[in-house]
Amino acid sequence: MIAIILAGGYAKRLWPLTLDKPKALLDIDGRPIIDYIMDKIAKEKIIKKTVISTNLRFQHQFENWLSRRKYKNTAFIPDESTSQDTKIGVVRALANITSTIHDDFIVLAADSLFKDDLDKLIEYFYLKRSPVVALYKAHSLQEVKRGSEVNIDRDGKIIQFVEKPKNPKSKLIGSCIYVFPANVRESLINYVESGYPLDEAGNFISWLYKKGPVYGFMLNSHLLDIGTIDTYKEAQYYFE
Repeated sequence: MIAIILAGGYAKRLWPLTLDKPKALLDIDGRPIIDYIMDKIAKEKIIKKTVISTNLRFQHQFENWLSRRKYKNTAFIPDESTSQDTKIGVVRALANITSTIHDDFIVLAADSLFKDDLDKLIEYFYLKRSPVVALYKAHSLQEVKRGSEVNIDRDGKIIQFVEKPKNPKSKLIGSCIYVFPANVRESLINYVESGYPLDEAGNFISWLYKKGPVYGFMLNSHLLDIGTIDTYKEAQYYFE
């Protein structure tokens, strides 16, 4: 299995903190956010390689960060963007990366912090042998509006997935943590070539679950999606 960390955005909602620094390298309790994600990956022996999706503007900062770490089998695949205006979108970046991958893969956002380890999620994926999305309970419906509203059936199969819902009724929310079988790369390419929205990975899940079974796996802990100054402060308080 291969881990893909999504770290190619420009975090406009966090400006000015991220004008000259990628969000994943902002500190939380004295460590860059991405270190917490790498810690989770390092625990899973089944994950043989980590690919970090970044952009040309911030690639050198990530390389400097990695040079001071002991993480093994880690590589960067930058997209060609150098600014917010030229970004290619998360889904296109995933399609580009997975076009050369012939293994199952787990996708994690570099700005999502959570307590759970990844072993149970990966076990569930191998039980279902279908795409799996990590789910958690939001604190409020307002939080759901910023993410993805999800409903599942008794077997855990996703029966509704709405990205950025206007009037959510459920507090069950989809995270940007996915485990995919290798053949999902074909679906990614199909999605991109069909001209669907590329900025949010959740839009791809909204499309994918209608094509075949996609399952939800409940996290035991809440997940912090660091997208704004307020959520960044919340994360700092949470860890301190």
